[in-house]
Amino acid sequence: MTSSVSFFKRIRRTPYQALAAIFMIFVTLLVTGVFIVLALGSSSLISYFESKPQLTVFFKDEKDKESIDSLTQKLKNTQKVSTVQFISKEQALEVYKEQNKNDPLLLEMVTAEILPASLEISATSPEYLSELNDMVKKEPGVDDVVFQKDVVDTLITWTTILRKVGIVFIIFLLVATLFILLTTIGMKIALRKEEIEVLNLIGASNWYIRKPFIKEGLVYGLGGSIGASLVITLFLLYFEPFAQSFLRGIPDLTLFKLNEVTVSIWPPNMYFYILIWAVIMISGMVIGLLGSSIALSRYLKD
Repeated sequence: MTSSVSFFKRIRRTPYQALAAIFMIFVTLLVTGVFIVLALGSSSLISYFESKPQLTVFFKDEKDKESIDSLTQKLKNTQKVSTVQFISKEQALEVYKEQNKNDPLLLEMVTAEILPASLEISATSPEYLSELNDMVKKEPGVDDVVFQKDVVDTLITWTTILRKVGIVFIIFLLVATLFILLTTIGMKIALRKEEIEVLNLIGASNWYIRKPFIKEGLVYGLGGSIGASLVITLFLLYFEPFAQSFLRGIPDLTLFKLNEVTVSIWPPNMYFYILIWAVIMISGMVIGLLGSSIALSRYLKD
């Protein structure tokens, strides 16, 4: 109890340095946490779109089923199509109802007659998508073609940029944080220089001398990680309604399953929040431990 009281008393002796260290760890972990959420979300979206038909062909009302069947056979004959599925007006209405089941007003305004029939096409290889796209666009009675590859390519481009910028920014913040921890712990060692010399003279072990500084680094890391975890949780909860509108029509995005546990990033479930908290808390303690260890190796000799 006495050691704990003296430990926190030492932190209060230099409160500004302690707050600076905690704040830098907080900012670093906050940026890291947001980066992880965005990276996982974009990767899940890419996987979702890649698993769906890459081409969706919408037909005009005058396009009859016989000519659609003829187009389907023509596509299969190319040997470049893995699956072709016909979606009738009635089936399109059922899909629309499922996607908008939480908005009764939208359901009242739509009937099967105003929805187009369509073909959902998956290619055996992404390299054939452009050729298939050009082929179906020339078909009479085609109203529109949704080229899913454009969506996937755009997501991949943005994800790549996000990862590169995010990693560089996180490394910069991590280095700055370690320097602040190094300075803070170094100042604490300098303030206790005489006390450390006395402890060395009376035969105190290296671990006994180093333990308070290591504990202090862990406290800084813990404080910063708790703050970052809380802000990220509030951020996700606040923006969930906006994301729900943006991701309308996209079902659950599952990161992975472990036995009976399913970690879902959309909508974010309890296990996803636990995962984010665990990653940030562990990262914060590692940063605190690493910073204090570097400071001790620099300012204290065995």
